[in-house]
Amino acid sequence: MLELENNKYLSKENIKSLAPSVFSEKPSKEVSKHYVHIPTERVIDDMEILGWKVADAKEVAARTDGTKGFQKHLLVFRNEEVVINGADGDTVFPQILLTNSHDAKNAFTFTAGLFRMICENGLVISTKEFGSVRVRHMGYDFSKVQATIKEIVEQLPLTVESMNNMKATELNQEKAVDFAKKALNTRFTEDELKRIKIDVVELLNPVREEDRGSDLWSIFNVVQEKIIEGDFEYQAAGKTRKAREIKNFKQDIKVNEELFDLALEYVS
Repeated sequence: MLELENNKYLSKENIKSLAPSVFSEKPSKEVSKHYVHIPTERVIDDMEILGWKVADAKEVAARTDGTKGFQKHLLVFRNEEVVINGADGDTVFPQILLTNSHDAKNAFTFTAGLFRMICENGLVISTKEFGSVRVRHMGYDFSKVQATIKEIVEQLPLTVESMNNMKATELNQEKAVDFAKKALNTRFTEDELKRIKIDVVELLNPVREEDRGSDLWSIFNVVQEKIIEGDFEYQAAGKTRKAREIKNFKQDIKVNEELFDLALEYVS
């Protein structure tokens, strides 16, 4: 799960220990002559000027020695001056997720996210109204990053509106179970779901009292956390197994995006 401890930002030394590929000074030998290398470190410096600091960093495992040091990586930025304080005490911090690589296989991609303090879950938002913003490796300047961040921040009201709409939507037991069943498809394939058995009602059971409620926002957060954290059991081949936490950030982002889109389908 995308993580963020309260009021904690990472130094460059911390980031390097978590994702060394962020600091690659040159691209992979596999890139074309048209590729312009843009060090992710430069983006960190530019984002800090705009008030956004790194709260989390990850990188995927290199598949070969040739990709080591150039692989896809993730940085999560937070601005302490940008916060959503709910009337019900639910505090949410908007975040900006940057993914990049230095092998010409990925553009800079900026995606919006939310970090919820109560259960420390990080969900990712990427809908038709609020899509990812991509910056190609064909040139770079500070004004381009500034425009990108401005575009994301200007669309934050859509995020708040979506959250409030979920809080205002009540789900009866039948719809809650239906949502939980469909949510499992974000993590498992149809074939996998045919081979395993999951107690969907237990999947809806909140871990904390603060998450108890019949509104869509509460139900969404309970299910989202359990699916990402692997906080549920399933039956397979006559044995009870514990689901594993999703640690690959690419899968984490994919599942989060799909869960958010699914939840929006239930907004009344």
